[in-house]
Amino acid sequence: MLATNRFVLAIYVDRSTRQWIVRDRDGNFWIVPPGEHSWEQREPFEPSDDTDLAPVPGHYRSLFQLPT
Repeated sequence: MLATNRFVLAIYVDRSTRQWIVRDRDGNFWIVPPGEHSWEQREPFEPSDDTDLAPVPGHYRSLFQLPT
């Protein structure tokens, strides 16, 4: 069996607030600003009934300098 320690993230945009949202492998959501050291500047995000998350293609990952 092959095991990998790959850090899996999903990137979304919240259409209601126009913020970038990242879901980590533990299922936690984070508001992540674009730019340098984005992941270190993340803030917790709790989706609500008004949240409108749209998936973003993975090639946008470079905007945020997310962990691999």
